[in-house]
Amino acid sequence: MSLARSRARWWSITGVPGQSQFSALLDMEASSHRVRAALQFARDHLIEKLTVERLADAAGVSPRQFSRAFLAETGQTPAKAVERLRAEAARPGVEEGVESLEEIARRAGFADPERMRQAFIRTFGQPPQAIRRAARR
Repeated sequence: MSLARSRARWWSITGVPGQSQFSALLDMEASSHRVRAALQFARDHLIEKLTVERLADAAGVSPRQFSRAFLAETGQTPAKAVERLRAEAARPGVEEGVESLEEIARRAGFADPERMRQAFIRTFGQPPQAIRRAARR
């Protein structure tokens, strides 16, 4: 697959700002518009550092109030939700095998490939290398 086609697929997975894309995490039943807004903000800014303070600001509440509401509505912490969003965004690139894991990790907002590896194990039960090998079969 060409690099241009791979990049086009990347944008089809991570989305273009303002364009709705499917994600299991975004599809959760968040009862408040604030938590939904924070999830959308996270998805639109995956490559950036996403702290509780930034997400709370996007939701329009204090960090403490946001953390409590997020956990109550989603069943997970904001950090785990962001990690899962990043892993979901990175998986198609890993499966295609065109770009290096380092590049995929960077594009998905992981600090380094090791953090992506750990996130994949927590999210999908296996490291990116195993997912890449399985996709080649």
